[in-house]
Amino acid sequence: MATVQTTYAGASRSSELLANLKRAGDTYLMYVGGEWIAASDGGTRDLINPANGQKIAAVSEGTAQDADRAIQAAHDAFYEGPWGDSLAQDRAKLLFRLAERIDENADELSRIETLNNGKPLRETQYDMADAANCFRYYAGLATKPSGQTFEVPAASQTMVVREPIGVCGQIIPWNYPLLMAAWKLAPALAAGNTCVLKPSELTPLTALRLATWIEELEFPKGVVNIVLGAGPIVGHALAASHLVDKIAFTGGTKTGRAIMQAAVGNLKKISLELGGKSPNIVFADADFDTAVDYALYGIFANAGQVCSAGSRLLVEESIAKKFVGAVVDRAKKIRVGDGFDPQTEMGPIISRAHEEKIESYIKTGLAEGATLECGGHRPEGLEEKGNFIEPTIFSHTKPGMKIVQEEIFGPVLVVQTFKDEKDAIRLANDTIYGLAGGVFTNDIAKAHRVIRKLRAGITWINTYHPTYNEAPWGGYKQSGIGRELGTYGFEAYTEVKQINVNLAVEPSGWFST
Repeated sequence: MATVQTTYAGASRSSELLANLKRAGDTYLMYVGGEWIAASDGGTRDLINPANGQKIAAVSEGTAQDADRAIQAAHDAFYEGPWGDSLAQDRAKLLFRLAERIDENADELSRIETLNNGKPLRETQYDMADAANCFRYYAGLATKPSGQTFEVPAASQTMVVREPIGVCGQIIPWNYPLLMAAWKLAPALAAGNTCVLKPSELTPLTALRLATWIEELEFPKGVVNIVLGAGPIVGHALAASHLVDKIAFTGGTKTGRAIMQAAVGNLKKISLELGGKSPNIVFADADFDTAVDYALYGIFANAGQVCSAGSRLLVEESIAKKFVGAVVDRAKKIRVGDGFDPQTEMGPIISRAHEEKIESYIKTGLAEGATLECGGHRPEGLEEKGNFIEPTIFSHTKPGMKIVQEEIFGPVLVVQTFKDEKDAIRLANDTIYGLAGGVFTNDIAKAHRVIRKLRAGITWINTYHPTYNEAPWGGYKQSGIGRELGTYGFEAYTEVKQINVNLAVEPSGWFST
């Protein structure tokens, strides 16, 4: 059984943490067209602290009409306002200042996120630093050369320039609320686009705090809009609108398909960062302790609620018993509890509904005949205090099992064993997904051979999870379309225009006079 941490008495009260957000009465507002607004029909949604089940706040629950209002504001700001003709240097200054605001208020932001999302403070603190760095990276990239010139067989100066796409609808998930907002907003704004951002309806608070600085820094009205509400309503309105030029979505594969279908009306540009069932491959010659450590980190960081989680542990047969035993022993000692408790190592599940979904997968795994090595239950002492599940590990699994093939998105690790390098590659690629994967071995040639054979977009050798704003993020197969971050993420928010300048200005003579 995992070590349990009870609710931490030092957790800040929500009213104190949210003092800087805009509200009317007891309801926190959306930011649209440079104004703070309530939902058009007066609707609200209660936000619940996943660590204790208590109400945090009430926020406006946006409608399709609210989404349309935000889209129109973004459209006007791009096509009629100053933003469409803004200088890259001016956009960079605003993004640098926004990064500074995040750094200056990192403690406040991390506490808001722990309150809203539940993850431990040490994780949200890292996320805030990463979000600031993302804005800073794209602020720097905004002014860097991005065009090309070509030598052509004619008296022509032929070149390519990159221009902003226009209005971008952006839909983000609840597992990294502010960081995902940064991943979407920073490259889009750096490239000169306007944005309508829809945070998860479960975790909108840090995005709303970000909007207060967007207002203070005097971004032109309508350049950034934050609309709250349910995905099937507000998200669908963004994906279907003919005034939206690009849709960018991070979330589940099923929802990604729906976004893609809704976007066909005006053939808008689309970026999808979807699910995963990523393999973490451990060979017998790997550094044992390092591999054990990252096997745990790969699946139990953020309670496994990570699209790139190493949720399938593939271990070479000759060390499987010893290795799995070591991972299980460590997993039982993980301290589960309230994210405000400095002793907590793994926080709660985002919602009771998602907790129940994870529990249904655990029951399915048992029914399919897998061996439950540890976990599988709500931690003793926390059953009624929030949405908690013990770190859970299944062994003796088979490739066709549901728990092996489907994304659980929780602290559930499934173990598979392999005979040799070829067998490891076969098992690793036996999935509809292709987001991530790791390889642990001290044979660097073997590591590169295996990595080259993995059908995945993000891979690691002798580590798992660390990624950087400078490098592209995205997957193969049903893990998505396109890439975020790095120069790839910037280019995804641009159109390529070819320009030809005639250097010999005289009649062509193509038709007779």
